[in-house]
Amino acid sequence: MGNITLTMVKPTAYKKGYAANILAKITDAGFRIQAMKTLRLSKAQAEKFYEVHIERPFYGELTEFMSSGPIVAAVLEKNNAVEDYRKLIGATNPKDAEEGTIRKLYASNIQENAVHGSDSDENAEIEASFFFAKNERFNNEGGLV
Repeated sequence: MGNITLTMVKPTAYKKGYAANILAKITDAGFRIQAMKTLRLSKAQAEKFYEVHIERPFYGELTEFMSSGPIVAAVLEKNNAVEDYRKLIGATNPKDAEEGTIRKLYASNIQENAVHGSDSDENAEIEASFFFAKNERFNNEGGLV
């Protein structure tokens, strides 16, 4: 059981102005932000981040979408972070997501599902390191992680 997860507010949610509401919902659920930045992924960066899905039929559309506009990437900290965050965001398909979850509230469809969340403790660390160097991540006392 790890204490970090990575989230990304995806391009459509960012464009619609949902980033602040999503971040508020995250912090209200007891997550602390270790690191955060707004950026736009290049196509090559999106392909690298999602290379685990390279054989999947949605890979091209996913990487095109994720490089289509700004995102907010953040490392979130909380005990049992991955599992708790996945409950908070809801099912990948917003039609199947529980009421009150981030995806039910802010997703447009299954691809434009508002946010990314790490699927395992191991991937959380890999994904956090994709976006943030260790000297960009801070603990509660303001010290480096």
